[in-house]
Amino acid sequence: MFYKPEDGHGLPHSPFNSIVTPRPIGWISTRGANGRDNLAPYSFFNAVAYVPPQVMFSSTSTKEDRGDTKDSVANIRDTGVFCVNIVEYEMRDAMNQTSGPWDRTTDEFELAALEKAECETIACSRVARAPANLECKLTQILQLPGEANFAVFGEVIGVHMRDDCLVDGMFDVLRYNPLTRLGYQDYSVIREKFSLKRPGE
Repeated sequence: MFYKPEDGHGLPHSPFNSIVTPRPIGWISTRGANGRDNLAPYSFFNAVAYVPPQVMFSSTSTKEDRGDTKDSVANIRDTGVFCVNIVEYEMRDAMNQTSGPWDRTTDEFELAALEKAECETIACSRVARAPANLECKLTQILQLPGEANFAVFGEVIGVHMRDDCLVDGMFDVLRYNPLTRLGYQDYSVIREKFSLKRPGE
């Protein structure tokens, strides 16, 4: 099968949503200018540079009470900071609960019964029991083609790692089993890993 996105695919759901998988999930916490906390997951998320360490996520829809975007991007535009909370399999239901189109006055930490902790370098809350948290300062927001597509880039200026995830001086993802997005309403969990040595190393 071949199709051009502009012409449609004729299938019940967009296959593009499931082709680029698995995708890591950035559980983005922000704080509005009014001091209210927000937490929402984004599967258009990844690390994009080592030095300095940088990450990005994309928001692709709007909310009536935010105009051209959603709470996360709106808060970051106002404050210039955000935190990426890494999602483990154990937190899948809490993550899903925070994905709803909640009113801008809703504190998703409270909604999902998640313990919050204050970040060290930025004015923002983080998921206290997440395997890792990346405190970020905004570097740029790019408006992508499309009505509500925004890519948010940030420099990581503070890193929290849960002690039980450190093994022999390395951050071990199998200690928490990362949750990944497959598309549609499907997710997966990483339970095994293997190593490959790059040529020339």
